[in-house]
Amino acid sequence: MNTLKKFELMEKIVRELEDLQHSQQAIIQKIGKIEVDNIELGDKKLEQDLPDMHQRVADNLDSIAVILDYFATKTEKFGNKNNVDELKEQQIVNDVIGK
Repeated sequence: MNTLKKFELMEKIVRELEDLQHSQQAIIQKIGKIEVDNIELGDKKLEQDLPDMHQRVADNLDSIAVILDYFATKTEKFGNKNNVDELKEQQIVNDVIGK
């Protein structure tokens, strides 16, 4: 795999991790809304299980944040080290002249 392709794949993974992070945040919000609604309803099973679900999702969100931070930093360093901006410009030139 050439350097530019590797960098593009790394960027894609960063975007996917960001999407995963947003999805987990949405799940936490939904669980919170159910917990609030259940205050009025008072279902014992929901009272018992929802806090555990909330905590597991929050723990996953923390793990995702750590991984995202690590991989985004790694991707940025890789891009800087390998002059990816110049590689992108060269690829555009190559595409235009038909190489």
